[in-house]
Order: sequence, then structure tokens, then C-alpha cells
Amino acid sequence: MKEYLRELFSGFVRIKVVGSYSELFINRCIEYNIPIWDIVRLDKDTIILSLYTSDVKRIRPHLKRTRCRIRIHERKGFPFVIKRIIYSRGFLSGVIGCLVLIFILSNMVWSITVNGATPEVEHKLKQAAVELGVKKGKFIFQLPSNQELQREITESLEEITWVGVKQSGTTYHFEVVQKQLPEKEPALSPRHIVANKKAIITKMYVEEGQAQVEENTYVKPGQLLISGFIGKEDKSELVPARGEVYGKTWYVTDVSIPLESTFQTNTGESETKYAIGLFGLRIPIWGFSKPDFEHYEELKRETDFHFLKWEIPIAFQTTEVLATKEVTRKYTEKEALNAARSVSREDILNKTSKEAEIKEEKILHHEVENGKVNVKIHYEVIEEIGKDIPIIQGD
Repeated sequence: MKEYLRELFSGFVRIKVVGSYSELFINRCIEYNIPIWDIVRLDKDTIILSLYTSDVKRIRPHLKRTRCRIRIHERKGFPFVIKRIIYSRGFLSGVIGCLVLIFILSNMVWSITVNGATPEVEHKLKQAAVELGVKKGKFIFQLPSNQELQREITESLEEITWVGVKQSGTTYHFEVVQKQLPEKEPALSPRHIVANKKAIITKMYVEEGQAQVEENTYVKPGQLLISGFIGKEDKSELVPARGEVYGKTWYVTDVSIPLESTFQTNTGESETKYAIGLFGLRIPIWGFSKPDFEHYEELKRETDFHFLKWEIPIAFQTTEVLATKEVTRKYTEKEALNAARSVSREDILNKTSKEAEIKEEKILHHEVENGKVNVKIHYEVIEEIGKDIPIIQGD
């Protein structure tokens, strides 16, 4: 059995030995431990025998000594079968074509899964993903990065709080956390509504409870606006005070705007370069020359290739070259004041509620110092000033 396996995997040849001293050749092979078998005599000067391919070189000195010559009659074993397969053009083309096809299919999107979403949100998410290019049959290296997909989808869907994106082989997995709308409390606990800042009351709307102040009244922080006690003193009830109280409030901001500032900005011109990353080496395939821009920044992205479920050490690299220029912005004193007003208004609106409205704006003081315009601005704002506080028994 051992000998058979060796013949099969090592390979052997049937050779035709021609010469007057062919018997001497056989004796020398036996003497020098060269395995030969299946010896057949064809005529007086010709015999056929088998030997391992690794021993063909060993018989050459004995052929010379015995004045014999050989001719390969037959080749057998795996090495020769594989060699015939390799040199078969049709078979080799088929194998290469099959491998290329598997490689291409392994780097395309074939499945999209969504977890943690209702059917309606899942449908919207898949539509948003398609708009970003994530659909069946699309090459993975042509798609945005997972971070970009996560940001774009989160911003486009109001129904979700967070979405996680994971690419596994040919599948994109989306993990969704939906927004949970707060359930209405079946019954609110008794409470008052008090002022949360100094203000002059401009408007009140009482839904439940008793108003404790009137319009045009000046109030201080903590002052009671709507009471949770209703009814007469001897027959009063506790209720959760509800309503809206708007008041005129005041803010003062300090803003500094430089008259001259320098910063980098994109010009809108760009170039895209493509390369293949192979075992850590970068092989350009498009965009060989240096950018035509004097100043630029590069945004690089790399997508790994796969073969079936395995990641291979080949990657598709995209480099976007964005032209930049240094811009010096100069303000006149009047322009700097207008810029300071814009910055200050935005700051005030960020500090107040969405319903807040700026009623009056007045520059209290401004000066130019060390290349900056320093501005102090006073604002009069109409905003909701009420906040809830619970009623503790005994109040």
C-alpha cells in the first residue's frame, strides 16, 4: 500500500531501455538501490520498466556505462495529471474565470438587514440607504464609509435616535434605536408654577389652577405665578397647575470681533485619485501626477476586498484632493458691529426657549482695541418664564 501511494503521489515513468547490455543496466540499478519494477522484455536489445521520476537523473551514469539509451514511454501519477490540467487552456481559463467571478461577487452588496425598528421605520431606513447607494449589486468600495452612512441616516430620519452600521462580508447590518415618545402621565401630582427669572409679565394663559399675578407685574425668581390651590380657603383643593406665562426678560452680552482674520477655505476644485493597496504597498491606478493646486488637503478612504467570507490583504484606496486657499477677511468698524450683533443674537437664542422672541436690541458700548471691536449689547426678550414645583403637604 505504501509503495502504491508513493507511486501515485510522487509520480513514475515507464521507460524503454535500448542497448546490448540492458541486463547489465538492470543489475547496476539493483546494485545501487534504484527501485525498478514491471520489467518487460520486448526483444533482445529492448526492455520496458518503471521507476520513480526522482530517480531518472540517478540512472544516467549507468546508462553511459552500459551503453544504453532510454526513451520515455509513459508518465503516470498526480504530478503529471496536474501538469496536464495546468497546460489545458480551457480548464485553466475556466478556473481563473470562476475565481474572478467569486472575487467580484464577494465585494458586492447582496443583503441588507435592519434590527430594532418597526416595519414602517425599517422601510424608511432602507429607502434612505438606497439613496446613499447601499443596494443589492453595488460594489462595496463605491459606497460611503460606515461612519458617513450612520451620520446621514441619523440626520435624515426623525424617528430614530441612533443607528449603528456594520458591514460583514456582502451584508450591511443596521442596528436601530428608535425614539420613544414619553407616555402621558395618567394623573399629575399637585404643583405650583413659579417664575424662573426676573421678568415683567406680558401674557398669561391658565389652564388649571389660580393666577397669582397680573399682566405688567414685575416678578422675581421663585415668585408664585399659578397656584395649585383652587376654591375657597375652607374648601380648597390641590390640582396640578397648568398654563403658560410669558414675560419680558433682559440680557447683556459681550462680544469681540477681530477686524482682520486669516483662515483656510476650500475653493470648490477637487481631484480624485484611486489606488490598490497590496500587502501594505500603494499601487496607483488613476491620478498619477501631483495635484495642480498649490495648497490642498486630502481625504482618504480605504475599503478592504474579500474573497467569500475572508478578508484578503488587498484594498481599494480613494483619495479626494480638495483645493484650499488662505483667505484674509477684513471688516470695517461698521461691518464688525453687524457681525457682533449676529453672533450675539445667536447666542441669546441658544440660551432661551424656541418660542423666545427678541423685542429690542441696543448697543451699550463699543470700542476698537488691539485690532478687535469689543461690543456690549443689551437685549429685551419675550419668553416663557414659568417652571413647575411640587406641592408638599403642609405648604
